[in-house]
Amino acid sequence: MLDTILIIGCGNMGGAMLAGWLASGIAPSRFTVVDPVLAEAPQGVTLLRDLPQGARFDLVMLGIKPQMLADLAPTIAPFVGAETTLLSILAGAEVATLARLFPEAGGRVRIMPNLSAAIGKSPIALATQDLDADRQAAVTALMDPLGTPEWLPEEQFDIVTALAGSGPAFVYRFIDALAAGATALGLDAGQAQRLALATVEGASLLAAASEHSPGELARRVASPGGTTQAGLDVLDADGALAKLAQATLKAAADRNAEMAKAICG
Repeated sequence: MLDTILIIGCGNMGGAMLAGWLASGIAPSRFTVVDPVLAEAPQGVTLLRDLPQGARFDLVMLGIKPQMLADLAPTIAPFVGAETTLLSILAGAEVATLARLFPEAGGRVRIMPNLSAAIGKSPIALATQDLDADRQAAVTALMDPLGTPEWLPEEQFDIVTALAGSGPAFVYRFIDALAAGATALGLDAGQAQRLALATVEGASLLAAASEHSPGELARRVASPGGTTQAGLDVLDADGALAKLAQATLKAAADRNAEMAKAICG
């Protein structure tokens, strides 16, 4: 149903999604990318500098900068007709805004993936107000190779964006902090980085495959009075880690809400 796909703006996120689709075996001939600065596209993908006049696509994905949406929408709108599903990965761009700017679209979907889409491991939040069941199923099928698609109410998008969209950066910072802490205690910096990465990779894979929650897994690693428990006592003191995580997510979610207001205005 979504055989022809136009990607308008193919930066880091759009490029990660494209890489994930191609790695899953989707034919590159299904994709057309419009990007004025992209040096090259993957083999078999059509790369254009300007919108292809007169062309029609089953799906148009917006990957431009959010602040450019209002200015570029009149140019893009002629490519988004009743036969076209509009997909937006723009932070803060609400479905109501997409409906106002692209009134003729056959359906509009707001999506929040992260860069792990390139390896098929991204959480993918999706929201819509007007997509029929068949088109929703088609969008879900298109997202499946990129990770784990989840349809949810749009009012939850700010926090989901903070968790699933921005979350990888927070995880990377924690890995860096683990390595830096070990280095400060005397371990070689290169070894500390490799060990921190391997530790988080193994723990994440185990957590994903386990029947137990991450909290229970942490309890099982820690023996009463042991070395792991001594470290957990520091993280858990006065709810330090939980409070830090909540404050971090709230800051990101609040910023996403501010961006939505700016785009709507």
